[in-house]
Amino acid sequence: MKTRILVPGLILLLALTGGRAAGPAKSASLSQDVVADANGGLQNVIIFVADGLAARAYDPPSESAVIEQKGCMYQPHVIAMHANQKLEVINRDPTTHNIHPIPANNREWNKAELPGAKVEDTFAREEIAIPVKCNVHPWMKSYIAVFKQPYFVMTGKDGSFDLNNLPPGTYTLKAWHEKLGTAAQQITIGASETKTVEFVFKPKPGV
Repeated sequence: MKTRILVPGLILLLALTGGRAAGPAKSASLSQDVVADANGGLQNVIIFVADGLAARAYDPPSESAVIEQKGCMYQPHVIAMHANQKLEVINRDPTTHNIHPIPANNREWNKAELPGAKVEDTFAREEIAIPVKCNVHPWMKSYIAVFKQPYFVMTGKDGSFDLNNLPPGTYTLKAWHEKLGTAAQQITIGASETKTVEFVFKPKPGV
């Protein structure tokens, strides 16, 4: 029986007026680390089930996760994918880039990309989250979260997310943000039930 958790724009970043959105690239001062809309809806948050799932193996999806290097920025800035799922990195810029993930729990790799090139690789183990840089352009930064189960989702531009098909049960949900840390709460969901969950982040000093 299908269930879901629905959060309609209720991830809030308090006391941060509008957040900080990234402008045009080509400046080392650019940052996408905290991006929120006018109502405080926080982008680039990963929502995932941290505890409560039955112990079992999940097959990775057949479709690839995709990162683009575009305007000398990584797009998307944060991505979530399944362990052993193929990752494609595509250079859409007329300049050379490289992609250099720096994991703590996976194999590190560093690949150059000429204009228009594509590279592929995978991560075998769960890790939340892997920092990524471009050695050519130091302001280009990204994060890749790798999960061994399929119950994860990214927040949208308004801070909303929709986590579908979660089996009935009691779970610990976590929300991860690169600068604001991790929030957690426990939820119980029944068959054919929809629940609304709210995570609230407070800004940290210097953020």
